[in-house]
Amino acid sequence: MTPKEEQPDMGTNSHKSDEENWLKRLSKSNDFVHEHTSLKAGNPFWLSYYRTLISSDILHQDVLPFLQEHLSLQELKSIIPVQEIIFTKEPKEIIQNLMLGFLAIQKHEKDEECLLINIANSKFRDVSVAMMESSAIGPQVGFIEELDTNLNLIRKRLPVPELLVIEMKVGELSKTKVAVIYMDGIADPENVNTVVQRINNVQYDHIQDSAYLSSMIEDNTNSLFPQSISTERVDRVAAGLTEGKIIIAVDGSPNLVLVPITFFEAFSAMEDYSYSWIIGNFFRLIRYVAVYISTLVSPMYVAIMTYHYELIPAPLLETLVGSRALVPFPPFLEAFFLEIMIEMVKEAGIRLPIKIGQSLGVVGGIVIGQAVVEAGLTSNVLLILVGLGTLASYTSPVYKFSNTVRFIKFPIIILSQWFGLFGVILGYNFTIIHLLRLTSLGRPYLSMYPIRSTSFQDLWFRLPFSKQKENPSTLRPQKKRKATGNRENPEPVNDFYE
Repeated sequence: MTPKEEQPDMGTNSHKSDEENWLKRLSKSNDFVHEHTSLKAGNPFWLSYYRTLISSDILHQDVLPFLQEHLSLQELKSIIPVQEIIFTKEPKEIIQNLMLGFLAIQKHEKDEECLLINIANSKFRDVSVAMMESSAIGPQVGFIEELDTNLNLIRKRLPVPELLVIEMKVGELSKTKVAVIYMDGIADPENVNTVVQRINNVQYDHIQDSAYLSSMIEDNTNSLFPQSISTERVDRVAAGLTEGKIIIAVDGSPNLVLVPITFFEAFSAMEDYSYSWIIGNFFRLIRYVAVYISTLVSPMYVAIMTYHYELIPAPLLETLVGSRALVPFPPFLEAFFLEIMIEMVKEAGIRLPIKIGQSLGVVGGIVIGQAVVEAGLTSNVLLILVGLGTLASYTSPVYKFSNTVRFIKFPIIILSQWFGLFGVILGYNFTIIHLLRLTSLGRPYLSMYPIRSTSFQDLWFRLPFSKQKENPSTLRPQKKRKATGNRENPEPVNDFYE
């Protein structure tokens, strides 16, 4: 055997011996505690734990009072009032559990056997309202950063044994807990297997948020359009599960991921179902129109003011010419500068503390906008159009989709500068072709072809609940119907009582 072949074996043996001597390995950290409960060296017990991971209250109230010298570890396991207790002598298992907030108890310091007791500190913020998806009426409960609490909120909404959870750990270093949630008998098994397989194939050191995982398992990671919905609303998750969607929950993230989705679900808000179906459709139609306004107004302004003056009505032409009389820049630079300025105000408002950010958003937008117009750097007409487009971009209930809408208008503005209205049409055609080719978990993202009857029930627009009889066929659910019967409408009451 050559020296080159011997070197890896030596490293492997060294690592193995380090792992077996787990106490020596973990004691390198200053927050690791290895202490003796007796003044005499030969007496039991020896405790090992990370003081930054455990709950000192549980340690002093539920563990230490039960440590009696005449008891064995197996006897301690039966009397200590803690739910999760493991008896093991495997060094790898000991290290993994100590890193999760367990306490290791040894009868004597050199013993291999350990009693691992879960006394992890699990203090998280209380369940509160959804911050990013607020609504005027309807349920207000939102998820938090603790996985078990989020699963509890879902099970309270769907208290049936068909709700199944597959738990995994992802991340070479973070060992982040991930849960794949679905309804057995409704969700397509192929979708479930695809999600589980893609998550298992993730090779990354640190999974900090559900957004990391969703971007890693998407069909097209280079697309501007989100192929999953990230939500912190419990009602949206419960509704998605009953239709056949797969939910991905990540420990440490308040946002759960729904897959597969379609393009039109970005316009559907849970608040719509708290109104009459007619009013709900009206609001959904406003969101459809708002997307076109947000992506169209600035490119159309650049195209018309640069190439197509003949399209401007005569009464409006004088106003536009007067507003641009003192502007030294071409329409393209004028619009591009104003759009970038709006984005910078928004970004600054997000990064600053809440009270300062709100003041900056209101005062900064008004003061800077007025100063820019008075300085002659842009026209007041364009300021109105850009403000309208910015407001329209925030009408989507899905925040990631709003970011896509705000970004996509920039390449269309550039095309409108080069080719005029033809450039605007070209940009829209490229976008539509991309959407037609895009998939979410292998399912068509645009869901326009083939046309399915379920798309007319609660996808493009919303029908009354009595007409929503089937689950969306785009999800290929095992359970096709969601309504078990039809309610009979009551007869109108006669004005003349008998």
